[in-house]
Amino acid sequence: MNTFNKEERLCSRKLLDLLFKNGSSFLLYPFRVSYLYVPVEHQFPVQVVINVAKKRYKRAVDRNLIKRRSREAYRLQKEQGLYNLLPESEELLLLSLQFVGKKIYDYSFFEKKLAAALKRLASAIAEVNEIKKADGGN
Repeated sequence: MNTFNKEERLCSRKLLDLLFKNGSSFLLYPFRVSYLYVPVEHQFPVQVVINVAKKRYKRAVDRNLIKRRSREAYRLQKEQGLYNLLPESEELLLLSLQFVGKKIYDYSFFEKKLAAALKRLASAIAEVNEIKKADGGN
């Protein structure tokens, strides 16, 4: 099921604000990954937003190329790289992939780095869930 539906995109201004105010993040060059669990009704376990800084890439064609490559790499890897590694939960995972690289890389680089970022995200989430279980689910 290698699709990227509208329901998988993070569009809600309210949820975006919540993600950037309260979410955790890490940097795995060339991506800054921010994530947050929220108790919201959902069809898919993850909603993602991909952004590229206008300040760094002035031309829209460059920003769009980077977003297309990132989106495609995510679309192909989300199933085995993220969904299978996430614990079963009633909560929705909000995810932001910000491109902070200094140049435009080829697709294979995006694929490799995004796979590493998703693996690190899954381990960070597993770590948080272990702490929650140890605290008695609070």
